Amino acid sequence: MSDMRPYSDHLRESGFTLLEVLIALALLGVLAGALYGTYFSLVKGRESASEGMEARRELRSTLDLLRRELNAALYNRDNKKLHFAVEDRDIFGKPASRLAFTAIGPPQAGSQAVSDQIDLVYEILQRDKKLVLSRQEKDLYLSGEPGRYPQMESIEGFLVECRGSDTWVKSWDTAINFGIPKAVRVTVVVKEGENSVSYSILASPRITQ
Repeated sequence: MSDMRPYSDHLRESGFTLLEVLIALALLGVLAGALYGTYFSLVKGRESASEGMEARRELRSTLDLLRRELNAALYNRDNKKLHFAVEDRDIFGKPASRLAFTAIGPPQAGSQAVSDQIDLVYEILQRDKKLVLSRQEKDLYLSGEPGRYPQMESIEGFLVECRGSDTWVKSWDTAINFGIPKAVRVTVVVKEGENSVSYSILASPRITQ
């Protein structure tokens, strides 16, 4: 016996209702949202890891440079151009030492150096509510203002301590102390996640004339 039901009844049995289509679209949207969320989380994680690696590389490079320069610090009480000075400063309660000294170092590429003696200044600057460690370098016997550039950005603190005898102090001046310190400790504080972490190096200036 043949099926004599109307053609529209056959369509209702073989197709999808509007409610079923809406539910399917909603599930598809949820699934797509979850996939996109996972993708963007992975991308953000990769970018954060890359930024963290770059920050650690910058930190290692800065501390290594400071150690080498401080070990090569040069002082002679008869030469007024030679000096070593540390000023104890803070910005919003964070250590922000100013370090200025002369040292023996190679001339900069492309510079008009006249000696192997350089004048160096490390100082904290505030930019966009962030602390930036800046560096200045120039030949000691060349006139003009040295260029200043950011050595490290977005740090939490920069502390320089000097030891003359058995005590560590946060200030030093060869005009008062009549010599360079026996040891210098430099601490850089950086943000890692939600925590502030300190990294230090120890240098021993020994070049006196």
